[in-house]
Amino acid sequence: METIQMAKRLAELGKPEEACKGYELALRLQKDLAPEDKMEAALFVLQFGGDYTYAYRAFLELNHQGKFKEETAAIMTEAFYAPNEKLLRSHYENNCKQLRKYKYIFRKDFLPFEELPIRFYPFDDKSYVPYYPGEDRFGEITDYSYPVVSRSFFHDLENPILAKDVYSQYELEYLNDNVRPSEYVAKENHIYLHYTDWAEFCAYLQVLLLRKMLVDQKFVFLIDDEIEMYPIDFKEKYGMDYGSFPLKPVGLREINRLVWHTQLSYHNGGDFFNEVLDGHPNLICTNSIMNHSMEEALEDIRETLNEVRSIQELIEVFDANDWGDPEIIKDLYRMRNRTDKDILVGLLCRDKNLMSCLDPESRIVPAIMYQPHFGHVANNLVGDSQGRAMMTSDQFDAIKKSSVFKNFKYIKTFTPMRRITTSYGATMRFMALQPDHLPDGKVGLINDEVLARVTFRGFMKDEEQRVFKDCVVVRFEDGKLNPTATFKALAEFLDLPYTESMTYCSFNGQQMDEIVPGNVQGFDAASVYKTYDEYANDAERTYMEYFLRDAYEYYGYDFHYYDGEPMTKERVKELIKGFDIINSYIRKTRLLGYREGFERLREEDKKAGLEKEYAMTPEKEAEMKTEEEMEYYEEKRLFVADLLMKGLNFVNEAGAPMAFMPKLKLDPALLEKPLYR
Repeated sequence: METIQMAKRLAELGKPEEACKGYELALRLQKDLAPEDKMEAALFVLQFGGDYTYAYRAFLELNHQGKFKEETAAIMTEAFYAPNEKLLRSHYENNCKQLRKYKYIFRKDFLPFEELPIRFYPFDDKSYVPYYPGEDRFGEITDYSYPVVSRSFFHDLENPILAKDVYSQYELEYLNDNVRPSEYVAKENHIYLHYTDWAEFCAYLQVLLLRKMLVDQKFVFLIDDEIEMYPIDFKEKYGMDYGSFPLKPVGLREINRLVWHTQLSYHNGGDFFNEVLDGHPNLICTNSIMNHSMEEALEDIRETLNEVRSIQELIEVFDANDWGDPEIIKDLYRMRNRTDKDILVGLLCRDKNLMSCLDPESRIVPAIMYQPHFGHVANNLVGDSQGRAMMTSDQFDAIKKSSVFKNFKYIKTFTPMRRITTSYGATMRFMALQPDHLPDGKVGLINDEVLARVTFRGFMKDEEQRVFKDCVVVRFEDGKLNPTATFKALAEFLDLPYTESMTYCSFNGQQMDEIVPGNVQGFDAASVYKTYDEYANDAERTYMEYFLRDAYEYYGYDFHYYDGEPMTKERVKELIKGFDIINSYIRKTRLLGYREGFERLREEDKKAGLEKEYAMTPEKEAEMKTEEEMEYYEEKRLFVADLLMKGLNFVNEAGAPMAFMPKLKLDPALLEKPLYR
């Protein structure tokens, strides 16, 4: 029996609570409900106290489809608009009152509330459904505070910022927070907001919060043909000569914009993107930083700032540690409600190399590009009750919990991607060429990089996580083969001007012949076509391509190893048996690590005066432990294959579907070479 039929039966039996749950489940899961059943379910859920959002969505879908149009409109008006009309009216009138007093809006004949061309039906605490009476049409559910900057406001900084029809609360606050006051940059630097329809502008005053932003007096509102006033000569019109002000250095708390350069795995071209973005006049561009090292540094500075009792003691402590600019550490010390975000900003701003490339006269506050690096990236993959693959990641959990990320108001995320089999081969080559021992004397172990590539799907986003709201994947191959198109598109996404500094690779603003030893330099495309056949075989690469085929299709990669034929469990087993290269490296490092470990234990026993008889030599024990571990890897590969052969359906811990990060779109007119496949 279908869910909707079960719900109807429960209602007939006089069990409203159980029926309500059934109707709610039907609305949530049954996408093909008949209009009559959807209407019945929505009414029941609304009447008997279920989750109203399912009912609301159902009414809206029916209205959009032209089904029960009058009835759904009447229900939504009575249930969702009428109870909130007084609040919306009050909000509108308060905004009008504030704008009437505001100096830089030149039209003030605000419409009566009843004549506004849009009504906003509250959906939840953040979102609204716009209704257009003149068209008798409902729009889509919209959150005007959704944390995405949807366009490039800062592409041209030669003139004051001019933006058209900005109705996003988030974007208005973004402009207000990131465009510096005219007094700070010694030139006219107001934000010109051009609204092409006065009535529409008035309507949005029901849902926008302007009061706090108006206090800063950065906005100039231009309505319709008032655009001809742009830009205003403030010296002539208002007697304000901004050129007479001294330049003011950027304050630590002015900086509120983070560019997160994510780590998809290893050898994806991250260094290349760092080198292109390096030296940008509006970006404090850091190289890859080990996450644990940065966390330790922040903790150390935090504790020291909390413990010192005077400015003199502060300076003595930080001078002894080569801090640099003493004014920055003083600012941090005096700062109220100091956060790790503030400390990170201070830590970077004290670095003269990072700051030397910034434009001190820029109209906008610089952003920080931050690339926390993890020594090992991996996903935990398990099957849920519906046969889907549930993904968790210790690395992404660390980012989600990071107080640094939590305290940046504006975050853009970009993820470099390289053909996965090429990235794998490059990683294996790098590991194979490393010394057997790490600097601390321990053996450098090689893990199952094939499985890591298949399970760590870092190009997929949990849409509930703040850091993935505004994100994009950019392909390494595009950056190498079509640099102008790629980096103009990336600059537009990051809301940075495309500058000359993005046409070459540099370190601390200086062009160098070799920045990272061993890397293919600059825009040389040789690394695009490398296959690393000595470090990866076809069985390993076929396994990866098959279980990542959805990503290959979405991001525009052709198969180079998987032949497109149906995959069977028997074929998967044969592929796994052929993982000769990765197995040889895992086995080699494990044998060495275990043997030295067992030898060390024997030495410790000997030093302690213990006389023991050992059943096996260290070499034999190492062989046994290594084979146990190799069996574990084979079982894990088979488990993952079995799970993913049920379908490439991925969910987060709450069971919500994971989605692909959008791919950076390039302007076809700027392509120098055909897109890499």
